[in-house]
Amino acid sequence: MSSHEPDQVAERYARRQVGDRYSMMRPEVWQTVHERQRAMLRLFARHGVRELPALRLLEVGCGHGGNLLELLRLGFAPDHLTGIELLPERAAQARRCLPAALALHAGDALQAPIAEASQDIVFAATVFSSLLDDGFQQRLADAMWRWVKPGGAVLWYDFTVDNPRNPDVRGVPLSRLEALFPHGRVDRLRVTLAPPVARAVAPLHPALYTLFNTLPALRTHVLAWIAKP
Repeated sequence: MSSHEPDQVAERYARRQVGDRYSMMRPEVWQTVHERQRAMLRLFARHGVRELPALRLLEVGCGHGGNLLELLRLGFAPDHLTGIELLPERAAQARRCLPAALALHAGDALQAPIAEASQDIVFAATVFSSLLDDGFQQRLADAMWRWVKPGGAVLWYDFTVDNPRNPDVRGVPLSRLEALFPHGRVDRLRVTLAPPVARAVAPLHPALYTLFNTLPALRTHVLAWIAKP
């Protein structure tokens, strides 16, 4: 098991040239984000998650803070939200755009001062697909599980298939998700039109994203609620 995976993740991200690929100005991006939001609210409703201001949520790999901003708009209280981000420049940008009451920790999540059983929800979005070391994946999953209160959950969003054009990431199939959280009860939704397809069809007409996304074989991501008994 490599102890240098966080440094290697930083190196891999430094190599990426993404340009405006994830800009909300792109039709396929806002379609993807809105679809995931609707699916997340569906999972919340299914599991009786309603009093959002009272819940404590921590996001591992919060990036520039976009997901945390979404959660604030949904009704989570800033002083009940926490973000952890490995990359200093992303953590700094998140700090600039998020409320001061929202706690942010920069650096390796395994070193973050998070108390055991302190969170109602621990959220990770496209984090584990960037971790190529199986042992580090498991250590992070174990830490996330410790942070969740009994009766809480890990909220998971990630892709399940490999990207042949990007050797710096790998898909996390459902079998691997279940192995990472062997004591959890997994309720999952298949979401997100395959990005290459979305980039091709959404600029032609936004409705084409929805049309193509009706085909389950073209959905590349899983959104999961992993309940802790």
